[in-house]
Amino acid sequence: MAQAGFPAIVKDAGLAALVALGVGAPLLGLQTVPGERGLDLVTRPGLLLATVCAVFVGRLLLGLFLANRRSAARSAARRAADAPPRIGLTPMQRVGKMVAPAFLALAVLMPVLPGIGRYEIDLGTLVLTYVMLGWGLNIVVGLAGLLDLGYVAFYAVGAYGYALLAKFFDLSFWAALPLTGLLAAAWGIILGFPVLRLRGDYLAIVTLAFGEIIRVVLLNWTSLTGGPNGMSGIPRPTFFGLPFSMSGGEGTFAGFFGLEPSPIHRVMFLYYIILALALITNFVTIRLRRHPVGRAWEALREDEIASRALGLSVVAVKLTAFATGAMFGGFAGAFFATRQGFISPESFTFIESALILAIVVLGGMGSQLGVAIAATLMIGGFEVFRGLDEYRMLVFGLAMVAIMVWRPRGLISSREPSVSLGARRNVGAEHVAEGKG
Repeated sequence: MAQAGFPAIVKDAGLAALVALGVGAPLLGLQTVPGERGLDLVTRPGLLLATVCAVFVGRLLLGLFLANRRSAARSAARRAADAPPRIGLTPMQRVGKMVAPAFLALAVLMPVLPGIGRYEIDLGTLVLTYVMLGWGLNIVVGLAGLLDLGYVAFYAVGAYGYALLAKFFDLSFWAALPLTGLLAAAWGIILGFPVLRLRGDYLAIVTLAFGEIIRVVLLNWTSLTGGPNGMSGIPRPTFFGLPFSMSGGEGTFAGFFGLEPSPIHRVMFLYYIILALALITNFVTIRLRRHPVGRAWEALREDEIASRALGLSVVAVKLTAFATGAMFGGFAGAFFATRQGFISPESFTFIESALILAIVVLGGMGSQLGVAIAATLMIGGFEVFRGLDEYRMLVFGLAMVAIMVWRPRGLISSREPSVSLGARRNVGAEHVAEGKG
């Protein structure tokens, strides 16, 4: 870092401290406490001073870190210009190939590990649900580059679709599951048509409005969806026709296998259902990335104008991305409905869309492993700090800021093409070496 940049960093830290002083003076420096005649106002100068000093030191360290990182990046760029061409897997891809099997083995064995109870299995089920939602949204945002702020709408379509199919047509979970996926995919196409010419912020606003429209319709169509009261009595899935009942009769899961009836059986069964659905989502996504449609998604993400110039049908590419991502959101919604046994519009607010999008962005757009890690950290992190109600969101916000500073493109930020045309070569350097440049 150049010495001339240090005064600018100190000045920036001082300005940040002044802003913290102005904002924190009424919020942290003053506090109301119960008194004899109502509320008394007391001052907290120590807390205010400590906060201002922490902001100054933190901003100073952040400036020094960013300056050093820029200097290191310039040095690395100079070294890369003289380095021989890379052949084979990138370091991040090698790490992913080692870590992914370990995560999969842990997920499969987690319910039967010693010390694992119902709470841990329920938490694992919740994490896997968000992993599946993150992988579904990753198709739209990470692969196709289409910013979708209304993804929770497809989650709601899947949940209410299964509830209505079970109520009016008496379909089981397994019979209704593919239908809910097709229904959500149809709504994805319906959303895709109006936004074909939109990009960036405009696309985000329209998708946000779509999600809110779906929620408002569910809230007000009382005769069909139950309105704010929601829908209850949603059937639970069975194991090849064997229900999970505590009676232990002949036609139940416990009675058929000669087991002692226990509610943990249904909890573990639901866990393995969402694990299987998540693995199917991951497998299909990876296969599609190497398929022509997956390469078209990535081309659209990188440059829509160039994609049009190459003859790609942007209409078809966008619609397939929306439909495929929506289908997996519908599957997750159907599972959510059968797991909870009750659904209401309050479960499908914009906050859910924002949380799923945050998982995709923090994990690294386009990275399957990064999305899984981010979902585990974010959903599991909420539970770890559940006892600290006053500071949970503060710690969570600071962690997100730290990740965005140190890893601005996500935990796993590799955006290597899914299909390569062979070993990468430094063509310019070769021409110079051969005397052709």
